[in-house]
Amino acid sequence: MSNRYRKKPVEVTAELYRLGLEDGFASTTLNDAHWSVAIRPFIDTPEGKMFISEGDYIITGIHGERYPCKPDIFEKTYEKI
Repeated sequence: MSNRYRKKPVEVTAELYRLGLEDGFASTTLNDAHWSVAIRPFIDTPEGKMFISEGDYIITGIHGERYPCKPDIFEKTYEKI
């Protein structure tokens, strides 16, 4: 009996982050050793607020939920249809 599974194919929409796709901006600590703080864009996800960076993909799932994805992970996980 095998307990291995394959993820079902699911279509999502995605676009590279650009100004205007964020839900807001918030401060974040960049370096705990020096207490550097920056204002960064974020999107609200089902798991909570997630910061996004230039080059990230913003994915919209099948239920309209949005989440960021780093480019290297995106390219390994998704293919254009």
